[in-house]
Amino acid sequence: MKIEIVNTSKHALPKYETAASAGMDLRANLDKPMRIAPMERVLVPTGLYIELPVGYEAQVRPRSGLALKKGITVLNSPGTIDADYRGEIRVILINLSNEIYEIIDGDRIAQMVISSHVQAQWDEVKILSETSRGAGGFGHTGGK
Repeated sequence: MKIEIVNTSKHALPKYETAASAGMDLRANLDKPMRIAPMERVLVPTGLYIELPVGYEAQVRPRSGLALKKGITVLNSPGTIDADYRGEIRVILINLSNEIYEIIDGDRIAQMVISSHVQAQWDEVKILSETSRGAGGFGHTGGK
Protein backbone atom coordinates (compact mmCIF):
# COMPACT_ATOMS: atom_id res chain seq x y z
CA MET A 1 0.00 0.00 0.00
CA LYS A 2 1.15 3.55 -0.63
CA ILE A 3 1.02 6.18 2.12
CA GLU A 4 1.64 9.87 1.56
CA ILE A 5 4.46 11.22 3.72
CA VAL A 6 6.15 14.58 4.24
CA ASN A 7 9.75 14.33 5.46
CA THR A 8 11.12 17.53 7.01
CA SER A 9 13.91 15.63 8.79
CA LYS A 10 17.52 15.29 7.73
CA HIS A 11 17.10 11.52 7.39
CA ALA A 12 15.87 8.99 4.86
CA LEU A 13 12.29 7.76 4.99
CA PRO A 14 11.55 4.91 7.41
CA LYS A 15 12.01 1.52 5.77
CA TYR A 16 11.63 -2.16 6.51
CA GLU A 17 15.02 -3.64 7.37
CA THR A 18 14.14 -7.16 6.19
CA ALA A 19 11.60 -8.64 3.77
CA ALA A 20 9.53 -9.99 6.70
CA SER A 21 9.75 -6.96 9.03
CA ALA A 22 6.45 -5.68 10.44
CA GLY A 23 7.86 -2.37 11.67
CA MET A 24 9.95 0.47 10.31
CA ASP A 25 12.39 2.33 12.54
CA LEU A 26 11.66 5.95 13.44
CA ARG A 27 14.64 8.27 13.89
CA ALA A 28 15.10 11.24 16.18
CA ASN A 29 15.19 14.55 14.33
CA LEU A 30 17.16 16.82 16.66
CA ASP A 31 19.16 20.05 16.38
CA LYS A 32 21.10 19.13 19.53
CA PRO A 33 21.37 15.99 21.69
CA MET A 34 18.55 15.28 24.13
CA ARG A 35 19.27 13.76 27.54
CA ILE A 36 16.77 11.64 29.46
CA ALA A 37 17.36 11.26 33.20
CA PRO A 38 16.21 8.10 35.01
CA MET A 39 12.39 7.97 35.19
CA GLU A 40 12.14 11.08 32.99
CA ARG A 41 9.94 11.19 29.89
CA VAL A 42 10.51 13.26 26.76
CA LEU A 43 8.74 13.94 23.47
CA VAL A 44 11.11 13.26 20.58
CA PRO A 45 10.39 14.76 17.14
CA THR A 46 10.86 12.73 13.94
CA GLY A 47 10.20 15.36 11.27
CA LEU A 48 7.67 13.00 9.64
CA TYR A 49 4.02 13.68 8.76
CA ILE A 50 1.79 11.00 7.23
CA GLU A 51 -1.63 10.70 5.64
CA LEU A 52 -3.03 7.27 6.36
CA PRO A 53 -6.07 5.91 4.52
CA VAL A 54 -9.27 5.62 6.60
CA GLY A 55 -9.35 2.16 8.18
CA TYR A 56 -5.64 2.18 9.02
CA GLU A 57 -3.54 3.33 11.97
CA ALA A 58 0.17 3.60 12.63
CA GLN A 59 1.31 2.03 15.90
CA VAL A 60 4.46 3.42 17.52
CA ARG A 61 6.22 0.73 19.54
CA PRO A 62 9.46 0.34 21.48
CA ARG A 63 12.60 -1.02 19.86
CA SER A 64 13.41 -4.24 21.69
CA GLY A 65 17.18 -3.72 21.74
CA LEU A 66 16.90 -0.18 23.12
CA ALA A 67 14.50 -1.39 25.81
CA LEU A 68 16.63 -4.37 26.82
CA LYS A 69 20.09 -2.81 26.61
CA LYS A 70 19.35 0.76 27.76
CA GLY A 71 15.96 0.69 29.52
CA ILE A 72 14.46 3.18 27.03
CA THR A 73 10.89 2.47 25.95
CA VAL A 74 7.81 4.09 24.44
CA LEU A 75 5.66 5.26 27.32
CA ASN A 76 2.20 4.96 25.75
CA SER A 77 3.00 1.73 23.99
CA PRO A 78 1.71 1.27 21.47
CA GLY A 79 1.06 4.86 20.58
CA THR A 80 -1.64 5.25 17.94
CA ILE A 81 -1.55 7.61 14.97
CA ASP A 82 -5.07 7.93 13.56
CA ALA A 83 -5.89 8.36 9.87
CA ASP A 84 -7.14 11.92 10.43
CA TYR A 85 -4.00 13.14 12.28
CA ARG A 86 -1.80 15.42 10.21
CA GLY A 87 0.72 16.65 12.80
CA GLU A 88 4.32 15.60 13.23
CA ILE A 89 4.97 12.08 14.45
CA ARG A 90 6.59 12.48 17.85
CA VAL A 91 7.54 9.69 20.23
CA ILE A 92 7.06 9.70 24.01
CA LEU A 93 10.12 7.96 25.46
CA ILE A 94 10.81 7.12 29.10
CA ASN A 95 14.10 6.12 30.70
CA LEU A 96 13.52 3.16 33.02
CA SER A 97 17.23 2.69 33.71
CA ASN A 98 19.34 4.15 36.51
CA GLU A 99 21.57 6.11 34.12
CA ILE A 100 21.15 9.23 32.00
CA TYR A 101 20.61 8.33 28.35
CA GLU A 102 21.48 10.64 25.47
CA ILE A 103 19.62 10.66 22.16
CA ILE A 104 21.45 12.17 19.22
CA ASP A 105 20.12 13.21 15.85
CA GLY A 106 19.39 10.18 13.66
CA ASP A 107 19.16 7.64 16.50
CA ARG A 108 16.57 4.93 15.92
CA ILE A 109 14.17 5.54 18.80
CA ALA A 110 11.04 3.48 18.05
CA GLN A 111 9.39 1.40 15.39
CA MET A 112 6.18 2.06 13.49
CA VAL A 113 3.73 -0.61 12.33
CA ILE A 114 0.91 0.14 9.89
CA SER A 115 -2.22 -1.83 10.76
CA SER A 116 -5.79 -2.02 9.55
CA HIS A 117 -8.66 -1.70 12.00
CA VAL A 118 -12.45 -1.62 12.12
CA GLN A 119 -14.75 0.67 14.04
CA ALA A 120 -17.20 -1.22 16.24
CA GLN A 121 -20.87 -0.52 16.66
CA TRP A 122 -22.30 -1.41 20.07
CA ASP A 123 -25.26 -3.76 20.38
CA GLU A 124 -26.38 -3.31 23.99
CA VAL A 125 -27.82 -6.51 25.52
CA LYS A 126 -28.77 -7.66 29.04
CA ILE A 127 -26.64 -10.84 29.09
CA LEU A 128 -23.69 -12.27 27.14
CA SER A 129 -23.35 -15.83 25.83
CA GLU A 130 -21.57 -18.32 28.09
CA THR A 131 -18.15 -19.86 27.41
CA SER A 132 -16.04 -22.45 29.23
CA ARG A 133 -13.69 -19.65 30.33
CA GLY A 134 -16.42 -17.33 31.57
CA ALA A 135 -15.08 -14.34 33.49
CA GLY A 136 -11.72 -15.98 34.23
CA GLY A 137 -8.75 -13.78 33.38
CA PHE A 138 -5.39 -12.49 34.59
CA GLY A 139 -3.65 -15.86 34.61
CA HIS A 140 -6.80 -17.98 34.68
CA THR A 141 -5.89 -20.09 31.62
CA GLY A 142 -2.81 -21.79 33.05
CA GLY A 143 0.24 -21.72 35.28
CA LYS A 144 3.22 -22.28 32.98
